[in-house]
Amino acid sequence: MIQTLSLLGSTGSIGTQALDIIRRLGIQVKALAAYRNIERLEQQIREFQPEFAAVYDVALAKELKLRVADCSTRIGAGMDGLLEAAVLPGSEMMFNSVVGMVGLLPTLEAIQAKKKIALANKETLVAGGALVMEAAKKQGVPVYPVDSEHSAVFQCIQGCPERKALKKLILTASGGPFFGKSMKELEQVSPEQALKHPNWDMGAKITIDCATMMNKGLEIMEASWLFDMPIDRVDVVVHRESIIHSMVQFQDNSVLAQLGVPDMRIPIQYALTYPKRLRSPVKELDLTELGALTFFPPDEENFLCLKACKQAMILGGTAPAAANGANEQAVELFLQKKISFLDIGRMVSLAIERHTDRKLTGLEDILKADRNAREFVLREAD
Repeated sequence: MIQTLSLLGSTGSIGTQALDIIRRLGIQVKALAAYRNIERLEQQIREFQPEFAAVYDVALAKELKLRVADCSTRIGAGMDGLLEAAVLPGSEMMFNSVVGMVGLLPTLEAIQAKKKIALANKETLVAGGALVMEAAKKQGVPVYPVDSEHSAVFQCIQGCPERKALKKLILTASGGPFFGKSMKELEQVSPEQALKHPNWDMGAKITIDCATMMNKGLEIMEASWLFDMPIDRVDVVVHRESIIHSMVQFQDNSVLAQLGVPDMRIPIQYALTYPKRLRSPVKELDLTELGALTFFPPDEENFLCLKACKQAMILGGTAPAAANGANEQAVELFLQKKISFLDIGRMVSLAIERHTDRKLTGLEDILKADRNAREFVLREAD
């Protein structure tokens, strides 16, 4: 179990739940970083007294500095601030719970600084999986998954006797708020409707991704990199109750699953305490209360994002980065009511189809693919 960490994305849904666990375990917080919620970040600074804190929004960083002038915490800003938080000396782990591509570079820098990585930022592996996993292997740095699905797989494979015993990974999906809806019904979906997830309490971007099934597309790409599994051996099954968080199937066709109530504090705590299992604040699972667990195939015809992500992984290179960039931009436009719900899947699919320069030699290629995909979506939306 770690004793010190830096937490990026501390004011978001995952970040605040992580601090709940950190508080209970008595882990020392060396650094905090947030996008723009300086009110919550100020509260966290006063409680946890970190050595350093960063705000991605430069103007708000200046305001925060004035607000916590009576504290000893140094304040940083922008990407430089995130990077300093990620590699701060004395911190054993970098816990990355920021949303979006902004999380990639801090992860790479933390790996180079030989920090353990707790990863809740999907885009890090979706866009830069090849670079991240290669760097982690070279530096001997463990990457602990925080997403409930990947944590479930990670927990299940602890009992795997050898690598070749694994046949496939099975990720579960809630199906989001529009499970079973037809294309015609999806045409009129509003941002307000898409933000009502049936099982999980998450930030706006991730919640929209769940509604479009893009979140599951990102997760199959992430799983492929995390567990070195070909994309055709990563399956998805819709499980409305969100009790089984994912499964692994072995060569003898036996299946091992990880179950628990839908509460992110379970995978968060496991990433922080691995390989130990400690008492948790999460409610105990009572199977007799549930009565039944249901499973359905995913709808890839009406929810295009899942199919698009699989195609991006098959194409390889920078195609996954293009898919991610297109989605981030499309979600932003949808939340602004500038495009429709169905436009998100269409634009992600088109961005991958039009993305022909897929060479991947380094970080700049990933950033270029991300930038080009965003520009493509903006042009299509005009």
